[in-house]
Amino acid sequence: MTESDKEILLSADENNQDVQKIVVPIDDDMDTVKSDSPNTVDELAMELATIKQSAKKIAIIGSRNLPITHQQMIETLATALVMQGNTIITSGGSSGTNAAAIRGAMKANPDKLCVILPQTIGQQPSDVQDQLIGVPNIIEHSDRAMMTLADASRVCNREIIDECNQLICFLSHTSKTLHNAVQYAEEGHKVITVFYLD
Repeated sequence: MTESDKEILLSADENNQDVQKIVVPIDDDMDTVKSDSPNTVDELAMELATIKQSAKKIAIIGSRNLPITHQQMIETLATALVMQGNTIITSGGSSGTNAAAIRGAMKANPDKLCVILPQTIGQQPSDVQDQLIGVPNIIEHSDRAMMTLADASRVCNREIIDECNQLICFLSHTSKTLHNAVQYAEEGHKVITVFYLD
């Protein structure tokens, strides 16, 4: 028996006359904590504290290509989250996840909605501009006016995630931009809920 083995003695009868030994090998590394390992206890404590908060900033982002039934579910979810006192953070969008989140939050309480645009309102398509009428909290970025929409959207997703406590993302397995956003949220230790649409 090696030094790292543990012995458990079981009594076979009341007089301890027959004793059986059970040897349980223990890995030597189990009792040591590596200095470069992440502190999962602290991470779990942070996530638990976020979940327990009565009012959170919840980011909802995702695919533009959604069937109407999925859009209705997202809209209902956003309405319910706002009615519970949460703030919804999303970006502009004429269809899909972001548009549904905006509609849902606006139904419940427009003051609990924050829309962060990748660029300016003037650079959005007219249907997006129409949807943003009446939204009191819109953040524009004229400094990104010369960027491509794809690049500006990537930066915008990171800004949305930086502002939230929790991320809800609706995406497909092939959506690289949204996968990168989820990975960024993981690195920031956000509470994440991902819905795959395919």
